[in-house]
Amino acid sequence: MVICLVIKPIVTYKGDRATISSNTSTLVNESALITANFIMIRKILDGLTILSTILTLGILGGSFVTYRYIQSPQLQQKVMNKILGEVKSLLPNLLDKGLPDMTGPSVGVPKGKDWTKF
Repeated sequence: MVICLVIKPIVTYKGDRATISSNTSTLVNESALITANFIMIRKILDGLTILSTILTLGILGGSFVTYRYIQSPQLQQKVMNKILGEVKSLLPNLLDKGLPDMTGPSVGVPKGKDWTKF
């Protein structure tokens, strides 16, 4: 807000015409321009605030939906079926290579120690 102190009258009249002194009109124009700039800056800031609020709510909503989807039993079942399908396709090949045809004799337990006490 611009405060102006003018000693001479702001408006003078000559007949039916009103004239504003040049000093006063300049101050009035400058204060109007400053006020218009503040209003425009305020509108821009309000728009940015609204945009920021929308983005924040979108991120929070998306995070909530993603969390609920990950915790759903349908997704867990789908992932489990996919993993088991991969394991089943690999399992027969591993068992064929890993199991021996013949095993050796059993290994006895050494005598003399009481293995029941820990």
